[in-house]
Amino acid sequence: MQITPVSPDVLVEEVAQLVADRPERVRLALDGPPPARPIVLAERVAVRLRELGRAVAVVSADDFLRPASVRLEYGREDPDEFLDGWLDVGGLRREVLDPAGPEGSGRVLPRLWDAAADRAYRDGYIQLPPDGVVVLAGALLLGRGLPLDMSVHLRVNPAALARVITDEERWTLPAYTRYSAERDPEGSADLLVLADHPDRPAVRRV
Repeated sequence: MQITPVSPDVLVEEVAQLVADRPERVRLALDGPPPARPIVLAERVAVRLRELGRAVAVVSADDFLRPASVRLEYGREDPDEFLDGWLDVGGLRREVLDPAGPEGSGRVLPRLWDAAADRAYRDGYIQLPPDGVVVLAGALLLGRGLPLDMSVHLRVNPAALARVITDEERWTLPAYTRYSAERDPEGSADLLVLADHPDRPAVRRV
């Protein structure tokens, strides 16, 4: 294994190039806990891809959570339910990933559920062209059978995650431990980024 330190700008370019090398529609997941800032990376990658002539829809997994009545059935701080039951996998497939696939219509819904207000967003659908890109950003995305074309895992080691996660989110730490052990995001991702310090990332290469 070779660990290569890179600047945030170089990381953006490397992730964007993964997509740019594929001329068809691409469904890319940027997977990592909140301190790794996957949505920030997604927005920057989207800007770069648009500069390269690709239409991009950035989708936050936080906008595809299940309603509170389902999500919080076992309490507000259940780490197992956080891992297994918070994400609306069916809605994400139906509204985004399946339509963005090679045989899909290209008609995707960027946001589905406002978890804070606990009600549906009123966003309209957008139409992706045949070479359009969906960049899905969020935590605990891999190993769920989501139809993805490529993925990047932003790894934060357990000690670092425990240091930087907010007090309000500390109860989620056991979910990240299970995720790493059971779903092997490091081994399944197309690109592994060491993101203990998001401003000083490193890429691990074989």
